[in-house]
Amino acid sequence: MHILKTTSQSPVFSRTVIFSGVMLMLSACGDSSQPITQNTAVSAAPAELATGTTTLQAELAVVPAEAANQLATPTFHVAPVLLDAPGDLDADASQRTALMPAHQQPIPVATQYLSPKGLTVDQIRSTQRSFERNASTNVNGSASAELKPMATVAVSTYTPAQVRAAYNLTAIPASLTGLTAAQAAQLGAGQTIYIVNAYHDPNIVSELNNFNQKFGLPACTVKTIATTASLPLPTASTTGCEFSVVYANAAGGMNASAPAYDSGWATEIALDVQWSHAIAPLARIVLIEAPDASINSLTGGIALANKMGPGAVSMSFGAVEGSWTASVDAVFGTANMTYLAATGDYGTQVNWPSVSSKVVAVGGTTLNYSGTGSRSESAWSGTGGGVSAYTATPSYQTAAVPGMGTPVRRTVADVSMNADPNSGQYVAVINPGSATVNWISAGGTSLSTPQWAGIVAVTNASRALTAKAPLGAVHASLYQQAAVPGNYAKAFADVTSGSHGSCGSCTAKSGYDQLTGLGTPNVSDFVTLMGGSTVATAPVVTGAAISGKVGTALSFTASVTAANPVTYTLSGAPAGMTISTAGVVNWTTPLAGTYSVTVNATDSKTALVDKGVYTVTIAPAVAPVVTAATIAGKAGTALSYTVTTSSDYPVTYSLTGAPTGMSISTAGVISWASPVLGNYSVTVVATDSKTGLVGKGVMSVSITAQTPPVVTAASISGKAGTALSFTVSASSVNPLTYSLTGAPAGMSISSTGVVSWAAPAAGTYPVTVIAKDSKTGLSGQAVYTVTITAAAPTGLTVSAPAITGVAGKSVSGVIAISAPGASWVSVSISGAPLGMGFSMSGLNITAIWPAPVTGSYALKITVTDSTGRTTSTTMPITITAK
Repeated sequence: MHILKTTSQSPVFSRTVIFSGVMLMLSACGDSSQPITQNTAVSAAPAELATGTTTLQAELAVVPAEAANQLATPTFHVAPVLLDAPGDLDADASQRTALMPAHQQPIPVATQYLSPKGLTVDQIRSTQRSFERNASTNVNGSASAELKPMATVAVSTYTPAQVRAAYNLTAIPASLTGLTAAQAAQLGAGQTIYIVNAYHDPNIVSELNNFNQKFGLPACTVKTIATTASLPLPTASTTGCEFSVVYANAAGGMNASAPAYDSGWATEIALDVQWSHAIAPLARIVLIEAPDASINSLTGGIALANKMGPGAVSMSFGAVEGSWTASVDAVFGTANMTYLAATGDYGTQVNWPSVSSKVVAVGGTTLNYSGTGSRSESAWSGTGGGVSAYTATPSYQTAAVPGMGTPVRRTVADVSMNADPNSGQYVAVINPGSATVNWISAGGTSLSTPQWAGIVAVTNASRALTAKAPLGAVHASLYQQAAVPGNYAKAFADVTSGSHGSCGSCTAKSGYDQLTGLGTPNVSDFVTLMGGSTVATAPVVTGAAISGKVGTALSFTASVTAANPVTYTLSGAPAGMTISTAGVVNWTTPLAGTYSVTVNATDSKTALVDKGVYTVTIAPAVAPVVTAATIAGKAGTALSYTVTTSSDYPVTYSLTGAPTGMSISTAGVISWASPVLGNYSVTVVATDSKTGLVGKGVMSVSITAQTPPVVTAASISGKAGTALSFTVSASSVNPLTYSLTGAPAGMSISSTGVVSWAAPAAGTYPVTVIAKDSKTGLSGQAVYTVTITAAAPTGLTVSAPAITGVAGKSVSGVIAISAPGASWVSVSISGAPLGMGFSMSGLNITAIWPAPVTGSYALKITVTDSTGRTTSTTMPITITAK
């Protein structure tokens, strides 16, 4: 790109054109031989009086990339192993595995290196077959590399009963006959879950049936929804599960024919359907299959769900967010619909649709549950979550939420659940054309999202019992509950460990974090809270280990979380220990020992009580510890050293064995103004000002003779006529003074050791630099070999043959430049008549005057190159009358 600039000057009858730039830059910008167009406005004045300066500069053009069509991808992960078929314990008696640990199965050596992201059954089988063929070839004696066994890697996989137990869902009754309305509501009866995905899974009904039979889950009645069906759909059954599949189009309508099969999306579909059903086994499930994975098609599927009636929309897919996301946000605005989406499996990358402030963004954790007691979780290392680059901060994300801080824009996730394929969950997959059921250990935020959709269905069913509307836009309620400590502790398990990157916000912490959002659900209490009831919670007292020292007053504040004010008492406290109304424990004169003290906190409104044990350890008084050290110094140079001492209380210092003139201050600083040559063993005595206990440390003091300064020789190069300056390299304990011997005329050295020579002459000069210690008088010297080379020959030439022509007829001429050894040239042309233009190609400049005016002119051409050479010439121009 050529940039033309013109600036007005004083009224001189000439115009100056300046070309500057590196030759390679010019050639990179295209065809530099094309004429350079002048586009600067000139004030009205006689042509021959026009004045100005035009600058031409070469730059690289920047062409913005075209935005590609946005496509979403499924977000499931699969551990690289085909699982043994699960046992029939739950099929024989539902929920038997709930009290058992997860199934453990080793990952074969053949598939250990497979990435779990989007992994399918076919890929696992293909890799295993390839491995077996290679192993067979090795046995037969081929030259292929020897297969070496790896360490055993195992994957844990949970059943629906185990997941329901871990997350405090109600156990599924052995018989569904005669359930009360409340019992049916706990299983999601009367509610609808919409599973939106791309492409088609031809075996979804068979997969769901096998999943249900194996784990003792309620069977689903398959119901066909005609493309001409009146919408919204009729109310879902309150007594049993219904399952339907519809094929969406981009317009939000229904197609009659199924989309194409895709193994990855089919795996996603199987996962979403089975685990939304496992969480809400009596809810209606409507699987909406979009024709492809484009944003248009998927939003068409969401729009179709909106038309079908209230429910939870599960979206286990994502596309990288962009400025376009706001343009499709309206699809998430239908009343009584709750939209849930996976945050993705790419760490801090923020994805649509989870980034929408109207969508519940579901992150992932790694689950550890033994079958008894409480679950433990950490943030899954693959979970998505971060700060949006485009979506504004929603009103519900405020500093009132624990851990939230003040977000700059929308932050995801909102909530989370198990998503690690290595703490995965069973999924049944049947390949097209086969009846064989393959069992996989699935994960990804694809897994946590349909489970949360199931939780929303259960919550809506509970709300329906008291004639409350479905949750719909649930964010405000979620974050408001989290702002109430008692409710937060009941409804959520706060995930405080694990990371998904190395950024400052990439590690889980107390309260909200971008990996797991508010945390994972304690479903029973969550449903109660979101159903409109308040859970009465006892205060939570968190015990701790407290340390103190004899002789130092002890004070600490009990860690208590409570919805209401509390009163405090102590149990098992030693004499003299008290607790204030604010929960501050004080002990003025602690005694050595270990004490188990119970802090009791009683809620002033509910009278609920919690206790926490504080283990208070009071250490006995100990003598100061003085750290021995080796101290080095120089004779005649003042010595100072600060002693390192650890002590419970302030100490006083003294010295034994110290040489004359050495002392120690109250701050433990050893000083010796004029050290004497020799080695000394000096004992530092530190006395505790409270206990009188004494500590000692021996300082080995070594005073060596002074050493002269060290000057480092060097070779210095310069050019004749170019000012020379260099700094001498010298080391010394004390300040130095400098002098030169053998220096050529005009060379000098400063007080800081800088050698200067304003006008060097060609030749080689051995110059001795002498550095003298200002305190000891000792000197050091070194020779600096200064080589001055003659200036390079000129060699810069410019040729500008005269131009002659006739008025009104275009004339041109070429200015040729030769600049050997130069990397660039700068050309200044003055005296150019108005209307004359110039173009530069390589080192040739073409002067073009399309409509010359009668007269004689002279262009003054001055050339400067990168080596500092300058030359000039004149190009005569003679234009005669017609």
